[in-house]
Amino acid sequence: MQNRTDIYQALRPKLFGLAYRLLGSRADTEDLLQDAWFKWIAADAATIRDTEAWLVTVVTRLGIDQLRRRQARREDYLGPWLPEPLLGITGNEAERLMEMGADISMAFLVALERLGAEERAALLLRDVLEQPYEQIAETLGKSPAACRQIISRARRRVREDRPRFSIDHAAHRRLVERFAAALLDPDGMAFAELLAEDVSWTADGGGQATAASKVLHGVRASVRLAVGIARRADGQWHTRVALINGEPGVLVLRGERIHAAMTLVSDGRHIRHIYSVVNPHKLPQPSPDAAP
Repeated sequence: MQNRTDIYQALRPKLFGLAYRLLGSRADTEDLLQDAWFKWIAADAATIRDTEAWLVTVVTRLGIDQLRRRQARREDYLGPWLPEPLLGITGNEAERLMEMGADISMAFLVALERLGAEERAALLLRDVLEQPYEQIAETLGKSPAACRQIISRARRRVREDRPRFSIDHAAHRRLVERFAAALLDPDGMAFAELLAEDVSWTADGGGQATAASKVLHGVRASVRLAVGIARRADGQWHTRVALINGEPGVLVLRGERIHAAMTLVSDGRHIRHIYSVVNPHKLPQPSPDAAP
């Protein structure tokens, strides 16, 4: 029979994927999984019929508690809030996290931010882990009918924020590479050509780094910001295409120190959304290896 450590480690990728999608923070996810581990080793194994279901329930309830506590702190956050990017994970690790039926992209995590704590948990349990409504109801302490309503409402809200176009991944990768090449050009013309007319740019500085205090909309505002970044870089920064949340993104670096982690949403022809995390507390150092 497997010992407790082996059982937990086998389930850890799934638990990490759930907790990270709930919290949008690698650091908070690691703390939560540590708490779940302590609960696991303290539990009476004889009373646990289904280990995976038990651990998923523990992680979900811990995550809901953290989300509720965080709501109060979020009111004091300066500027837009974005999830903490996952940097330096390999393609295989990204695939393991994405095996559970939903992506870990920044766009998906931002869409989840529209949801309340229980809505987010219920949606992930159903659409990512494919749990039956009865099991979700037991985890959340609600009836199966109530959970169906919660999940249906959550799906509608997330769908409103998700792209409505299919994406050619090769074309998107080429756009990311062109974005990386054009971002620090103070001319701004090549950068402007990449953008859709209704492009939006969300930058998370958290009051710890220079960033737009609100979401920018339109080509003119986005180009103005990019030109400002290029001038501030003054030839001292460079860009690198890297895996960010399992998809190609752009790192802005000074030497090997990360200044920004940027992910893009495109239709394969133009960039429609830019998500830029510049809050240094959300950026690991030193730089991870570049993506292939």
